[in-house]
Amino acid sequence: MPIRGMNHAVLYVRDARVHQRFYREVLDFETMIEEPSGQFVFMRGPESPNHHDIAFFTIGSGAGPSAAGRSTVGLYHLAWEVGSLDELIEMEAKLDAVGALAGASDHGVNKSLYAKDPDGLEFEVMWLVPPELWGDATNQAIVGPLDLAADKIRFDEITEVG
Repeated sequence: MPIRGMNHAVLYVRDARVHQRFYREVLDFETMIEEPSGQFVFMRGPESPNHHDIAFFTIGSGAGPSAAGRSTVGLYHLAWEVGSLDELIEMEAKLDAVGALAGASDHGVNKSLYAKDPDGLEFEVMWLVPPELWGDATNQAIVGPLDLAADKIRFDEITEVG
């Protein structure tokens, strides 16, 4: 019984409706189920085959910030995949425009943007380099500076040649 992949994540948040707006307006997610009083919201990415990719459960405005990774164990981040480098470039502009962009890294096999949701929980938006182009990065843990403009030129040239 092998695992096929991750299907969805569920997060406790201060206000599920605030996250619903953020995920709709910034990441283009659609609402699948919404509890009328705002207790929970289930959402799906625009090209996802899943019923839902993420659910938010409201726990109230008095909830403290996550201490995961600083003083407690817990989830570091979720990663959302886009289908092209152009889409990642567009996402960088969207995340920056709403003040959510928190960082960026080149991991060799993927190009990653890091952002924070309305409660300060980190998530990643990434583009997976085609596996046939991984080369030496296949078996390395790489964290380098991301240069999307240079990557755009590099991968456009590879696509034109191939």
